[in-house]
Amino acid sequence: MQDNNRPSPAEDLALLASAARSAGAIALRYFQQSPKVWLKPGNSPVSEADLAVDDFLKAILLKERPHYGWISEESIDDRPTQPYERYFVIDPIDGTRGFLSGKRQWCISLAIVENGQPIAGVLKCPALDEFYEASLHAGAKLNGERLETAPNRCAHLPLLSSPAVITNKLPPEFLEKVELVASAPSLAYRLAMLAKAALDIVLIRPDCHDWDIAAADIILLESGARLVDYRGITVQYGQAPFSHRFLMAFRKPQLKTMLDIVAAAKLS
Repeated sequence: MQDNNRPSPAEDLALLASAARSAGAIALRYFQQSPKVWLKPGNSPVSEADLAVDDFLKAILLKERPHYGWISEESIDDRPTQPYERYFVIDPIDGTRGFLSGKRQWCISLAIVENGQPIAGVLKCPALDEFYEASLHAGAKLNGERLETAPNRCAHLPLLSSPAVITNKLPPEFLEKVELVASAPSLAYRLAMLAKAALDIVLIRPDCHDWDIAAADIILLESGARLVDYRGITVQYGQAPFSHRFLMAFRKPQLKTMLDIVAAAKLS
């Protein structure tokens, strides 16, 4: 245990990992089974699978860590307001639209944040049988195997995931030097693809939220990549309304090049 009896990041990671595996089994019961669906404000869908997973996670995680705050896409923290040193940041199903259409690239995203930064995070991707995990200063793993910084590609163009609204603003001379890859329905999974070197650059349009990216952020960091804003500054979490402007993720050697491109294209 750490000072003042707080769990270590490794202990918090173990809790998240256990909860995510159980939550994955719950989600799979609804996958490709035509679950009930409702539309939230802004016309984004939420299904009974999202709510069932969220209910399970909220019950088990807050039982184990009642002194942690709760930030989730699908539920509020209905306890009396108080300052917390650590927060759970939860997306019960990231990529709900893909989940509902039968696509397999969706995941359960769980993180714990302290002082605005994730200290532990997991991405459970049940339909793909992929499990990503990381805790602070302990490296990142995929299905138990260490994720290392991939070498720069020599024979291939860098692989870029970018929404059309951003791609259309990128300079042609840059687009000639990359290969565009169709985006997965889950933003967290796109970032996981970067962590395992299946992508080289991920550009993120404004208005993503803490729950979309917090778990993937520490997995990226611990695998040798970065997630930053248009100034190259690390993302801060736990500040309502929990939303962010333009963000980008890439391996660290690409930082200056990407910042120059972003500034020239006025993507921020």
